Amino acid sequence: MENSNNIKESKGKLIVLEGADGSGRSTQIAGLRDWLERNGFAVEEVGLKRSQLVAEELEKAKEGNVLCPITMSLFYATDFADQMENLIIPALHSGFIVLADRYIYTLMARAIVRGIDADWIRDVYSFAIPPDAIFYLEVSPKELAERNFRKNATLDYWESGMDMRQSLSMYENFIRYQKKLQKIFHQMQQVYPFKTINGNRSPKVILQELQANIRTLLNLEIDSGKHKSEEAR
Repeated sequence: MENSNNIKESKGKLIVLEGADGSGRSTQIAGLRDWLERNGFAVEEVGLKRSQLVAEELEKAKEGNVLCPITMSLFYATDFADQMENLIIPALHSGFIVLADRYIYTLMARAIVRGIDADWIRDVYSFAIPPDAIFYLEVSPKELAERNFRKNATLDYWESGMDMRQSLSMYENFIRYQKKLQKIFHQMQQVYPFKTINGNRSPKVILQELQANIRTLLNLEIDSGKHKSEEAR
């Protein structure tokens, strides 16, 4: 796999949105994609379980609710590595804005919460390209539970940490599990350049904050109808 020094010379940008199910990631990714494309930027979107290599097998393996933490971590690492090689790197070299609907940070946090050694899981993902920006949509666990109930009328087994068997109640498990994940994300902020976004607000307000940050990142006057690379022609 190509090293990060070559990637740094590419014209593209890698922007990551992290957050639990129900935090509004997908809504914000869709809004950002539409906004960027309307302003002349080519956009590639990636996320978890989207690899053509193992995504289908991973989904089937999760259905039985019997995956051990290491097996699940290696499954996700394979899924991520395939997307890195075949989607993310080519898109960055082609000057695309790559929007990642979660990245290695969610995968590492999930593994650490389940007792996997933090140094080991960081080594597993050591090949990952450092993003140009990481936004963490933080929503209170109780609000996350309510949003998931409204959307799906139930809670997800894995997103509730039911495999960790902390409680017979899926709701109680969900709250405890999400609190632990948030604690890990806060610890990660000491190492990785996260920007925490208050995800308890309206989608429109959150999108405006993300857009403002991305304008600064790209050093461009977006919404003018063209960007600097066009003006230089």
